[in-house]
Amino acid sequence: MQTVVQLQDIDKVAPHMKDAVFRYISEVQLEGFTGFDDFDFMSFDWYDIHTEREEVSRGFIYLDEEDLIFICRDSYTYEYFAGIFEDITKQVPGTNEQMLYRFFIRLFTGDMQYLENLEDRIDERITQLLSGDLGDCLDDIITTRQELLRLKRYYEQVNTVFDGIVLNDNDLLTSDAIQRINILVKRTDRYSDKVRNLQELVTQMQATYQSQLEIQQNDLMKIFTIITAIFLPLTLLVGWYGMNFVDMPELHWQYGYPAVIVLSIAIVIGLVAYFKHRKWL
Repeated sequence: MQTVVQLQDIDKVAPHMKDAVFRYISEVQLEGFTGFDDFDFMSFDWYDIHTEREEVSRGFIYLDEEDLIFICRDSYTYEYFAGIFEDITKQVPGTNEQMLYRFFIRLFTGDMQYLENLEDRIDERITQLLSGDLGDCLDDIITTRQELLRLKRYYEQVNTVFDGIVLNDNDLLTSDAIQRINILVKRTDRYSDKVRNLQELVTQMQATYQSQLEIQQNDLMKIFTIITAIFLPLTLLVGWYGMNFVDMPELHWQYGYPAVIVLSIAIVIGLVAYFKHRKWL
């Protein structure tokens, strides 16, 4: 028997499974691979990377000499797995181990392309940051880190399943099936390596964001410092003429006030020209 069922309909396939399976399904924390004398039971959290859905779904796989049964906790996972199963059964009918291999090949279709697109998006963000455009990069950094963490856990769990299958302690699978599973192990290893590389890129993006933020803050402090430096001589003049000295000669000069205005403007223009010459502006 080869089929996909939802957990709430497990009674339909109960006669085809060993009693020990139901005890393991009830253990919510179960994940990975468990091998028995006459059957294998696998469990992993599945993450649909091809949609915007962020929820992680739990899937189970029961395998013995006669049966291959996929069990899904929720309706979304059931519909997705059932769609895959329908596609692979349209091909030449295969044994349980062949169908298991085809299922995972179909499940991973497009994963590397998705990871490469994600890499391009991160690289574009880094280029944007280097140009000084911070935009909403902080939100993107947080979102991407969370997504990569989900992917890391997903591939690690699937790899744990494959490692258990490859051991084949109960000799349930043939050598040809083990070779196929080894191909899947190498594939998920590449995915995991890619995810780790992307996590390093996100770390670089975060460091770039922090550096650009500090540069903008320094530029702002530079502007404040220049403004203070320009108006400091004027403040001196204000303080000087604010003193109550009645015998200051320019106070009795009819051009004294205009002269001070001209002097103030000259000071501002001179300082601005000096700062531009030194490339501080």
